[in-house]
Amino acid sequence: MKPPLRIALIGVGNMGQQHYQHLKTLAEARLCAVADPGSQAVAVAAQWQVPHFSDHQTLLREIRPDAVIVANPNNLHVSTALDCLAAGVPVLLEKPVGVHLDEVRELVAASRDTGVPVLVGHHRRHNPLIARARELVHSGALGQLTTVTTLWQLRKPESYFDIPWRREAGAGLLLTNLIHDLDLLRHLCGEVRQVQAITSNRVRGYANEDCAVVLLQFDNGALGSLTGSDAAAAPWSWELDSGENPVYPRQSDQPCYLLAGTEGALSIPQLKRWHYAEAGEGWHQPLLMQQETFDPGEALRLQLQHFVQVARGEVAPLVSAADAARTLALIEAIRQAAATGQACTPTPVE
Repeated sequence: MKPPLRIALIGVGNMGQQHYQHLKTLAEARLCAVADPGSQAVAVAAQWQVPHFSDHQTLLREIRPDAVIVANPNNLHVSTALDCLAAGVPVLLEKPVGVHLDEVRELVAASRDTGVPVLVGHHRRHNPLIARARELVHSGALGQLTTVTTLWQLRKPESYFDIPWRREAGAGLLLTNLIHDLDLLRHLCGEVRQVQAITSNRVRGYANEDCAVVLLQFDNGALGSLTGSDAAAAPWSWELDSGENPVYPRQSDQPCYLLAGTEGALSIPQLKRWHYAEAGEGWHQPLLMQQETFDPGEALRLQLQHFVQVARGEVAPLVSAADAARTLALIEAIRQAAATGQACTPTPVE
């Protein structure tokens, strides 16, 4: 048996605390220290019985952890991760990988040049449900993918916006929420060649969008749509439909992704696959529904177990910094398309 991996946590906010709840259940890893300048962090570290540091650089120097989870504010992700890489410490970096593509390119280069791995926390890719859906798509069970419909519509309570930065530019549903869905679309359907988009802040009037509609053309020729709003009293979103996070009331009968191809269709998260009895049949014939199955598991826990393997050099990251950068490039293309009214192509990362 290998000794438990000593993992430090930078940032003890909501996501940091979620990581800790899973980390404390793993035999192959343990929390060794936390870094967070916030006033609540001292009490949290005392409760968890680990050393507390107000800055991560002191932690890296004095504790010398085997690996680090970075869960501090978005605008600090890249600079913090770069400090970890310079210290030779593998990083699990919460999404988004960064705020601007230029800074993320620096992170991609640093990981490549140092050989120190970065796993980006697009944790939904680790969900066994998504793994099964990807297997179905890539096995050809749907035939040639034709269209993809993605829905993310719910209503955030007004108290969500009591935190000032959530009302500011860059903190809207694109970078905070839809980045998850766009990452899964890339994971399931392949790279995106071109986007068109319209965004609006009409409901709340904040400096960021509360509604967005995106059209996507994939490299394989499939066409997709993503309709999002965090101001809608509606049941269609991964949060409400998947049951992945128990803090959200589950609408288990509602889909949020609909994938259709020449030989079948798939609803997610239900994993209901629709197809004809014989290949090539058409609309005069009844569609058959097959309930696909998978072995369930908690995505954040599975991500942590994967990170332990990544930090030990046993496997490559499922979501590398370069991979996550392509999702951020897609976000930037959507913003440009919404601002200009023109179709835009995501900028290459490498």
